[in-house]
Amino acid sequence: MVEINLKNVKLYADIDTTPQFLPSKTTVATILTRDALEFIVLLHRTFNAKRLELLGNREKVQNELDSNKYSFDFLPEMENIRNDPTWQGAVPAPGLINRSSEITGPPLRNMLVNALNADVTTYMTDFEDSSSPTWKNMIYGQVNLYDAIRNQINFSTTKKEYKLKNDISQLPTLIVRPRGWHMVEKHLYVDDQPISASIFDFGLYFYHNAKELTKIGKGPYFYLPKMEHHLEAKLWNDIFCVAQDFISMPRGTIRATALIETLPAAFQMEEFIYQLKQHSSGLNCGRWDYIFSTIKKLRNKPNHVLPNRDQVVMTSPFMDAYVKRLINTCHRRGVHAMGGMAAQIPIKDDVKANNEAMNKVRNDKIREVTNGHDGSWVAHPALAQICNEVFSKMGTANQIYYIPETTVTASDLLNTNIQGAQVTTESIRTNLDIGLQYMESWLRGSGCVPINHLMEDAATAEVSRCQLYQWVKHGVTLKDTGEVVTPELTTKILNEETFKLASSSPVGKDNKFELASKYLLPEIRGEKFSDFLTTLLYDEVVTCKDTPIDLNQLQRFQ
Repeated sequence: MVEINLKNVKLYADIDTTPQFLPSKTTVATILTRDALEFIVLLHRTFNAKRLELLGNREKVQNELDSNKYSFDFLPEMENIRNDPTWQGAVPAPGLINRSSEITGPPLRNMLVNALNADVTTYMTDFEDSSSPTWKNMIYGQVNLYDAIRNQINFSTTKKEYKLKNDISQLPTLIVRPRGWHMVEKHLYVDDQPISASIFDFGLYFYHNAKELTKIGKGPYFYLPKMEHHLEAKLWNDIFCVAQDFISMPRGTIRATALIETLPAAFQMEEFIYQLKQHSSGLNCGRWDYIFSTIKKLRNKPNHVLPNRDQVVMTSPFMDAYVKRLINTCHRRGVHAMGGMAAQIPIKDDVKANNEAMNKVRNDKIREVTNGHDGSWVAHPALAQICNEVFSKMGTANQIYYIPETTVTASDLLNTNIQGAQVTTESIRTNLDIGLQYMESWLRGSGCVPINHLMEDAATAEVSRCQLYQWVKHGVTLKDTGEVVTPELTTKILNEETFKLASSSPVGKDNKFELASKYLLPEIRGEKFSDFLTTLLYDEVVTCKDTPIDLNQLQRFQ
């Protein structure tokens, strides 16, 4: 194996030698071996320049959109790929043939055990939108996955014993979602730059676990978030090839599902599958992020203002078109078309409300399986039974064979006209309430937050602040009062909600609602628009050591 020079590679964090969970002997030092660091440093040095170039291209597209020099359409330069009926994506990999029910959640040790014990077919463990990227969360997420794959994750607290109900080979297939291309990991610097968070998350997981996963009859599988162009998928494919070559693993062992959760990606679905080639395992409808991206990209267009969030549903014209195009595209190319998240969680103290919530989940899953999806997401183990029951009606492990007839045009994907659309004062308050609660929890280190009987992640907070920016920007008139939405109005309600939430916070004076409000204020006044809340808030959860460890001076950590 080639040894990589770790000169000018610095770690601004502790390499803890004490296991966090007894009787596990796995530590941070187990993960941050010199060999593993050499691997991720190689990937970063090889591919970071291209990553930065592609991120720059996103900014250029937005600038051209805002100046009316660009409009969304299918890429003419890729027409030959779209029109070629002969190519296919990869055949389903071991453990990914039946994906009828997928549960998602962050790689916390207790959540890993609960999700792996759930009655689902696959488990997407998430370093991205449902994780706050503290050093502890990110590095111990790697520790927890390392232990789970080796059947050594069981542990006890004073209140409960957490134990896998079977050997890991017999449990739901693991799929890992690394952080998106826009994020960095500021606890590790390479050549005076923070390492790509995508490469950090992917690289450590792959290096330590890829061969172990193939031993149990599965493989290193991933979900790829937040991509906006097919060349971003190609960048992942290039990294996959280099990574597999580096450890002498056959190319194609890695499989990756691309989340179609940005508006630009909806115009390039076929190209995403094509670029991932033998590593493709399909596309997913990331519904909440897709709504966020649609608002974000079209935020300065007065004819694309979206109404109250409860009116933006999967049957809305632009959402319905996006779903139908995704299913048709995936099945024509022989890969899975995965449905969206059911974020509901059980309402234990209200039988009637719980039944209504569960019926809503059931109807959503019936819509998905009827449209042609091969499986869907749930946020809580209690919803798995509903998802399994609905998707069992397929009668097969998937329905890739079913290619629904559809013709979706560019204008269909951009049709944000919603019948009976309205914006109300209550919707402003709801958005601020959700945005503040999520951001405050994220700042305290939790990215998976139960709010109003829904398991929220960063996407719903993004929708909240984007809508408020859009309503202020275009001076929307409120249906209930006739008032125009102004910066003064949103500021007033923000202050009221901040005071209310801070006063009743279960953590008392340790709450971070004032800090969350400070960051949210310019966004909801229409004075500023940040690309992502996660990058806006990231420095608040970074806990770097003042004196870094010079990794080039260290011998093997183990």
